[in-house]
Amino acid sequence: MADLMKFVNDEIAVNKELPVFSAGDTITVFYEIKEGEKTRTQFFKGVVIQRKGSGTTETFTIRKMSGAVGVERIFPVNLPAIQKIEVNQRGKVRRARIYYFRELTGKKAKIKERRR
Repeated sequence: MADLMKFVNDEIAVNKELPVFSAGDTITVFYEIKEGEKTRTQFFKGVVIQRKGSGTTETFTIRKMSGAVGVERIFPVNLPAIQKIEVNQRGKVRRARIYYFRELTGKKAKIKERRR
């Protein structure tokens, strides 16, 4: 039964070529929004807080500051509305899920860039 579920999920899922990114990276997600008959592209730029799940159910959470208010958005990796993802900066963190980042403000909220 599990093999059948995996087969169906693999057939239905749209395989997109996404860049490699992980927690701590600053990325920009370009996604399509439909408003009635019109469609437009909007972007969301922020720090990846986590990647969760695997396969077709994988999601990632992005956090950005909008003024003094923190805004988080969860995107499924296989969302058809996602047009592209750009990795702006690679961050150096020691955790896979950086929830502690929510409480940080000012200079403490800065993530060091990973050296190549």
